[in-house]
Amino acid sequence: MFATVRHRTKVTKGPGSQAAGLAMAFKLIESAQARWRAVNAPHLVALVRAGATFINGKLLERPDDQPSPAAA
Repeated sequence: MFATVRHRTKVTKGPGSQAAGLAMAFKLIESAQARWRAVNAPHLVALVRAGATFINGKLLERPDDQPSPAAA
């Protein structure tokens, strides 16, 4: 998303004014937002932010007891 904004500002040799740059960045980000993938499990976001480990979509209760790749 930010690469698109950076690319557009380099191609046009800068946005011109600060207001024009802000408007251009807003519109580019707004159009990119339509292609973003939705969060499928918003109730798990807090666990991810807390550092929980998931393997194959399942919450690993004790990260010390990770199964070996051969066992999976």
